[in-house]
Amino acid sequence: MTIGVRAAVAIVALTLAACGDDAQVLLGTLERDRVELVAEAREPIVEVAVREGEAVEAGQLLLRLDPAAVTARLAQAQGNALQAERRHAELLAGARIEAVREARAVRDGAAARAAAEAREFTRIEKLVAEGMLPASALDRQRALADGAAADLAAARERLAELERGTRAEVVAQAAAALEAARAQVAELELSLERHAVRAPRAGTVDALPYELGERPPPGAPVAVLLAAGRTWARVFIPEPQRAQVGPGTAATVRLDGSDREWQAEVRFISSEAAFTPYYALSERERGRLSFLAEVVLTEAGADALPAGMPVEVRLAAGP
Repeated sequence: MTIGVRAAVAIVALTLAACGDDAQVLLGTLERDRVELVAEAREPIVEVAVREGEAVEAGQLLLRLDPAAVTARLAQAQGNALQAERRHAELLAGARIEAVREARAVRDGAAARAAAEAREFTRIEKLVAEGMLPASALDRQRALADGAAADLAAARERLAELERGTRAEVVAQAAAALEAARAQVAELELSLERHAVRAPRAGTVDALPYELGERPPPGAPVAVLLAAGRTWARVFIPEPQRAQVGPGTAATVRLDGSDREWQAEVRFISSEAAFTPYYALSERERGRLSFLAEVVLTEAGADALPAGMPVEVRLAAGP
């Protein structure tokens, strides 16, 4: 438990003791939702478009990190994606008509050579049988005829491959490579977009921790916004009153130094005590427990109240 939380709990206990059980007055601070915007990459800040305390709208540019490095990577990724796209289109289109015609011509030439070698083999076979040529001449011609027949078979298979087109598995691999390249482009485009830090919602610039030219580490907050909208009070509910308070419990809030009371209601109560587990405490010590609560102001105009102001919160009595 931090010193600040202990001090808050002590103040709550003293306040309750002074005001009585019916008052149920709690001390706290007025808060707004804080939005921390972090650096996406370790790049220098090249532009700061707002000042601390300035009101901004949703989507407004706050600051910009140097995009040179991610722009270069994006250009490379776009080139790879274009190459993958062209390769995929080439495989889908299949062989060019000129390649098919060339394969047909090769097949026809191989068929002519195979027929000629077959006829020559028949002629030499007769001459060998008549004893006019040695048997070795027939063996040589048989080898030539077999080679020509093999060339013809290979030419036919090559033509059939071109006519059937690219295999489905090869096309699927090219499609997967194209999707991966496009995903990388999308990732780098998103990274480039996040180099321009913009307000996610309307509010007020509370802090700009880094100056122009500084290089914040990745994940470091570079801008802090106090979001526009209803303000709320951060208080601690003592354990004896916890059972009587829940989300929706009516309350009134009074700023330190002001007599006006603002209507409010409890929107959140922590389920865990702020310090020391309950099972380690005696019945007397359990009364020192407190539970963090958020009490939102519901009246019109409450959104103009300054954050950080000390407040007194009076909870409605009852279960």
